[in-house]
Amino acid sequence: MHKLRSLSAATLAELLSRWSARLKSTGGRPSAPLGSRILLNPDDIFKHNMWDHVQWTEEDKENACQKAKENSSEQIPLKEQGKFDIEACQYWDTFYETHQDKFFKNRKWLFLEFPELLPSDAESQTRNTLTRQHEHISSTDLLRHSSHHQESCKAADLENNEGPIQSSAFPGQHTSFKILEVGCGVGNSVFPILNSIKEKDAFLYCCDFSPRAIQLVKEHPDYDDSVCHAFVHNICEEVASFPFPPQSLDVILAVFVLSSIHPERMQGVVNRLSTYLKHGGVFLFRDYGRYDFSQLRFKKGRCLSENFYTRGDGTCVYFFTKEEVHHLFSNAGLEEVQNLEDRRLQVNRGKKVAMHRVWMQSKYRKTHPSSTS
Repeated sequence: MHKLRSLSAATLAELLSRWSARLKSTGGRPSAPLGSRILLNPDDIFKHNMWDHVQWTEEDKENACQKAKENSSEQIPLKEQGKFDIEACQYWDTFYETHQDKFFKNRKWLFLEFPELLPSDAESQTRNTLTRQHEHISSTDLLRHSSHHQESCKAADLENNEGPIQSSAFPGQHTSFKILEVGCGVGNSVFPILNSIKEKDAFLYCCDFSPRAIQLVKEHPDYDDSVCHAFVHNICEEVASFPFPPQSLDVILAVFVLSSIHPERMQGVVNRLSTYLKHGGVFLFRDYGRYDFSQLRFKKGRCLSENFYTRGDGTCVYFFTKEEVHHLFSNAGLEEVQNLEDRRLQVNRGKKVAMHRVWMQSKYRKTHPSSTS
């Protein structure tokens, strides 16, 4: 159980200083809200289900490191590990067959953290709705305009006469704003996005390697193939093709997806996906961070390799550091826009238990060749 500690004056000052610096660096808006509910008094811990921007003590870090070391001390034998990679599709298909669309909740936080998903004209219309849904978040923390990213993309294409690579007709070809979500599951990001881009000049592609997941997406009452194309696709397959040409996407979204892939495959996946971004397009990433509570609660015998585990249902999960995330995307030729470690305290008020959660949240842009010289 979490040990309750009040924030010292020095710690609070450091936190406020970082927040102020982030505001200044982004023209009055932080690079990502990541919440604004700060636990100042430990007596208040059970008043809410989640506290944001949690500072870890050295003792917290040492305890987490020790737990991860202990639960990874016994690894699954190499000869038994192959099935978790080779049969990953079957494991996830069974998962969705079992849980249908009841396991994960729709990601209503999506546009607060990733306003780049919204075409610029849709962004202003969504602002008031998001404010009402997230009253605990400061109004200055809401939406960071994505219009700059879109306009810079268009300007670069005009200046250098380089648009998307042309090919035969494909779904969404004539729309000006194209999004791809990889590992879409049953649509917990898909349908919030679709509801926000309706009647806009935008199109959403979404894929998953689980046929059952894609079937559930297409059976959803909000699925509309005039603005969305859902398809089965394994992003680990090097020769698998997408239903759109390279350099045609404005945004790629990967939420809790790369962590399910074997670490040795991750770089190739990011490299291939990045070729489909337009110059100026952005790759949005959110996933598990090192020493998240879900890593520390693994029992011995579930570890495949360092910081990579398999759950009881056969699905796998990796836990990232900021440095690893940066290495992954910069090696794919993308430029860092944001790379944050989101540390929160999740509270079970019924059981009076608090858990450290750690997530990575990042944005990387594909720059125009002329801007990298």
